[in-house]
Amino acid sequence: MTIGENELIATREYDVPRELVFRAWTTPDLLARWWGPQGFTNTFHECDMRPGGTWRHTMHGPDGVDYPNHNVFVEIVPPERVVLDHLSGHEFRVTATFEGFEGRTRVTFRQLFKKKEEFEQAKPYCIEGNEQNLDRLGKLLAELAY
Repeated sequence: MTIGENELIATREYDVPRELVFRAWTTPDLLARWWGPQGFTNTFHECDMRPGGTWRHTMHGPDGVDYPNHNVFVEIVPPERVVLDHLSGHEFRVTATFEGFEGRTRVTFRQLFKKKEEFEQAKPYCIEGNEQNLDRLGKLLAELAY
């Protein structure tokens, strides 16, 4: 995990082609299976996978707390990247890029906060949460690959 100016950057490599990683990011049923930290589940209310499309979902925490989320997709470039703006609670932009090499994929997950104070508040739990999110993606990709 790298910490930049109001930004958290996590990188992970997976032993699958980038088309599969892109599919896991852009297929609502697959996205619902891995999005969020360990122990969280999701209920998707709307997931319009196109620039300007709305993604509304509720993340259900292992402690029984529900976290409503409202996002808007900014850019979807197959199979290279997905960019979305998180508009509920702390505002931030997620930019996920997928770089293919030798049948593997490097995912770079960037989370850029709009306000420094919100970044400082969220940083302690987002650092670990983003790593767990990428762990969960890796488990799903392993299932899909075999």
